[in-house]
Amino acid sequence: MVKVKAFIKNEIVLIISFILAVISAFFITPNKEYFEYIDFRTLGLLFCLMIVMAGFNKLGIFKFIAEKMLTKVKTISGLSLILGLLCFFSSMVITNDVALITFVPFTITALKLSGKMNKLIWIVTIETVAANLGSMLTPIGNPQNLYLFSAFNMSIEEFIFTILPYALLSLILVIISCLITDNGVVDTEKSESNITFSKIHIIIYSVLFFIALLTVFRVIPYIITLLITLIVIVLFDRKLILKVDYSLLLTFIFLFIFIGNLGEIKSISDFLKSIVSGNEVIVGIISSQVFSNVPATILLSKFTENAKDLLIGVNLGGLGTLIASMASLISFKFVAKEKVNIVKYILTFTVVNIVFLVLNLGLWLIIK
Repeated sequence: MVKVKAFIKNEIVLIISFILAVISAFFITPNKEYFEYIDFRTLGLLFCLMIVMAGFNKLGIFKFIAEKMLTKVKTISGLSLILGLLCFFSSMVITNDVALITFVPFTITALKLSGKMNKLIWIVTIETVAANLGSMLTPIGNPQNLYLFSAFNMSIEEFIFTILPYALLSLILVIISCLITDNGVVDTEKSESNITFSKIHIIIYSVLFFIALLTVFRVIPYIITLLITLIVIVLFDRKLILKVDYSLLLTFIFLFIFIGNLGEIKSISDFLKSIVSGNEVIVGIISSQVFSNVPATILLSKFTENAKDLLIGVNLGGLGTLIASMASLISFKFVAKEKVNIVKYILTFTVVNIVFLVLNLGLWLIIK
């Protein structure tokens, strides 16, 4: 029973998406068209990128970089700034999830060694916001971007220039938020560890990452990339296959089925189109607060042709509630294990997110 409760708690989005898919199947009888609903290219790319990032993370490369950068930091604001910027920029390449999985535990260790755990709530909050906002600037920064970039056949220029103003504003806000942290002394040298890297594995993961990037930009068919990745990983590091977030992949599949079936029910399809069309940004933000931005993206994408506004809406929609971005739950789980005031963390997290969201929305109103 304990394991069942833990599964429900950790995989609530997966469970809901499964239930929705099952319910929709009562209205649209399962048939071969179900396979046409599923975007196998997005799923294949996600699988490959998750394996590669798991490999880099296993080597400890990201932690090593953080440790080297932080050995010279002497103040809390300096620590906060470095960690915030690491999360912001690294998430563009390694995804917001991996950035938080890597740097939040390191943050906790550094603050414990320095006796500054009272700063944990603020710093982790800023790290989480930074990872969610930095990741929005690239097609591989988060799952919803990868899906939209692929599903709408966007060009890289179109993608980046759509999001760039919000990323720049967010970067300024992250820097300000880090610098207003007090200048208490902190000792991060103790947190440095000796890490040795396997050169062959670094080369392997780097090549696979480059191949995945070529696939994202439609140079190499995803099937070829998927086969190459699987063969190489099985030969050199098969345990990484267990590190893939299969619950996310299954969530995508169930949502594809649910949304595909909704599209076949004309009355519902017409209603959703009337709500979404012309209101992509606002609807994207609001729906993300309830469903989380990845499910919201898949749902709304079927009822609009305006990829740019939807891209803005679901990325800004990652700000707000704790479930607006599933990556935010990663930070929360780490913090919840420590002796901190959880209510204070949620309150701080929500207020900071709302401030960032309001300011970005203001920018959208100015430039739209």
